[in-house]
Amino acid sequence: MFKQGRRRAERLEFGAFTLPILICVIAVFYYPFIMTIRYSLTKWNGISKHPKFVGLDNFKQIFMGDANFTHAAWFTVKYAVLYIILVNVLAILLALVLDMKLKSTNWLRAAFFIPYILSLVIVGFIWKFIFMQGFESLGASTGWGIFQLSWLGEPGLAFISVLFVSLWQSIGFYLVIYIAGLQSVPDDLKEAATVDGAGPVRRFFNITLPLLAPSITISVFMALTNSIKVFDVILSLTGGGPGGTTYSVAYDIYRDTFQNNLYGYGTAKALILFVAVLVITVIQLTIFKRREVEA
Repeated sequence: MFKQGRRRAERLEFGAFTLPILICVIAVFYYPFIMTIRYSLTKWNGISKHPKFVGLDNFKQIFMGDANFTHAAWFTVKYAVLYIILVNVLAILLALVLDMKLKSTNWLRAAFFIPYILSLVIVGFIWKFIFMQGFESLGASTGWGIFQLSWLGEPGLAFISVLFVSLWQSIGFYLVIYIAGLQSVPDDLKEAATVDGAGPVRRFFNITLPLLAPSITISVFMALTNSIKVFDVILSLTGGGPGGTTYSVAYDIYRDTFQNNLYGYGTAKALILFVAVLVITVIQLTIFKRREVEA
């Protein structure tokens, strides 16, 4: 009897602690997600009390006749691929340099990490001023043609600008992850490889890089999810311009939902983006986790 009463008390205690959390998760995540699925099947302007049910018409229109969504998806894919590759390669190279015993290592780490503390919206407005006003002054004083280019007015340069600002702001975060990974690599393995005659490049590819697999998995996962959902830097830096050439999928969803009042259509696009992010991240984590085991 005493054991049964104790088990019952433990169950009540467990329920008392977990029930409020479950209620919050259901209210904040699951209920809005269910409502998103519901509204994605309707034609709704966000104001009327009775959305019109249209079934899968929103999804048919997105995949069959929405040129803006197709262009935004292509922009997002290009941006994501370049961002993932560049931010990880640059972060690994910088981590290798800053992992050395330099006098200014701590200052350099702080300098690279400080931009990550700032919001991408703020960073976008800062760099918008630099591209439009700062580069004009530098071009007039130096005469260099690179400063006289319209970095936010030409489609190709606008894409490079968005990518550059994103890399500049976020590279410090990935740098910290890779520095932590490098510090976990045993020095005994490096010393043994040095004794065997392995040079710095061979030591990196045969010892350091395989042991960085967990850090690479985390960094690629974070870069993948952040790049697919890119929105704030585009909103503040280019506003989707010039001529809508820097629309990402997230920005296209924002434009349809909150500017064009197509809430049902926008939620259908949001649902597609959610499924795409879910599938891609699951595949990425599965592949990279297998490589960790092999390494």
